[in-house]
Amino acid sequence: MKRRDFVKKATLSSFASLIGADLVFGSKMLKGYTPLALQDPDPFKLFNKHKDMVVLNDKPWNIEAQAHLLDDKITPNSCMFIRNNGLVPEDIDPKTWTLTIDGESVKNKTSYTLSELKSKFQQHTYQLTLECGGNGRAEFDPPAKGNQWTVGAVHCASWTGVRLRDVLEDAGIKNNAVYIGYHAIDKHLSMDPNKEPISRGCPINKALQDETLLAFKMNGEDIPLVHGYPLRLVAGGWPASVSGKWINRISIRNKVHDGTKMTGTAYRVPCEPVAPGDKVKDEDMCIIESMPVKSIITYPKTGAIIKKEKSLNIRGHAWAGELEVAKMEYSIDFGATWNTCPVEKPKNRLAWQHFSATVNFPKPGYYEVWARATDTNGIAQPMLLPGWNPKGYLNNACHRIAIKVT
Repeated sequence: MKRRDFVKKATLSSFASLIGADLVFGSKMLKGYTPLALQDPDPFKLFNKHKDMVVLNDKPWNIEAQAHLLDDKITPNSCMFIRNNGLVPEDIDPKTWTLTIDGESVKNKTSYTLSELKSKFQQHTYQLTLECGGNGRAEFDPPAKGNQWTVGAVHCASWTGVRLRDVLEDAGIKNNAVYIGYHAIDKHLSMDPNKEPISRGCPINKALQDETLLAFKMNGEDIPLVHGYPLRLVAGGWPASVSGKWINRISIRNKVHDGTKMTGTAYRVPCEPVAPGDKVKDEDMCIIESMPVKSIITYPKTGAIIKKEKSLNIRGHAWAGELEVAKMEYSIDFGATWNTCPVEKPKNRLAWQHFSATVNFPKPGYYEVWARATDTNGIAQPMLLPGWNPKGYLNNACHRIAIKVT
């Protein structure tokens, strides 16, 4: 059998396996043609996601959870949001994967294989909260451009890897280091090899924190491809865009990193408050660092109906960027009065915290349960949308669920 015939038959077999049926006239297909049934993949099967996840975009893939899907204390893959800027890489071989440390402020440009990273450096596991900077963008008015995230672009998984600090120190950090920038193998939507979809980073002091990891496992297993397999950066408490996926190079910079989506208005907010709809000059925008205090009610699902004799048990999570949540409250009268409820300490720094409460309602009717977290600096969530900004970032307004008592 000629090699091209073998390859064609192997491809037809692959198509048949994916479709779940024989391609009756598969031998007649033009070279390079993909069957229609595979041209619009089912993202829930493709990425092993829960059927209630919401697809915001498919080029690139951006998918969010709904509040009730985030009820687990450790978020499973099936309910983790996806935020991509480019195309998901293909044909990854972990055996040949290398990570290079370079830049103006590295003493020795050094490369490590994946196996070297795992064997040379001590491994650590942390639960780390990652939230898209644009989570909640859908509430901004005037509307902000970008994926219209509601409340589900956040998760807290268990990540295992090596400390970025250990790797950077092994390569050598010069005294003039101020920032790191990451580079990855995902392709730009244009397929232009000279363009990076995203190349962000963080100040060197964030890079050197104990919890900033080069991770290769998520919830005890290899990181799923769409979440950064085989190696990703995880920097909890900051916008998830800092936690680059598919990392193959990290540059130690002697200046603020100037990669793609580090300049202009990307992941920046006005340094001073502005009126809704105002245009803001690039030089008047400041880079987002620690995320603001926030919380989410994960049980029950909004729209729940209960009988008047019954009390309602609620639960959820709260987080506060680099800080902890010091107090948790709920309201059933649109924020006129607030009741405190227990909030657990985090599993480790930068992990979200869990709260629960038993709620009683005075009589039948429609209610809203609002949740409000306060951080260790005494800053509480605003009841409604905070200050407007052009890109719709950092909406940490109180989460609300609707309840009907019959």
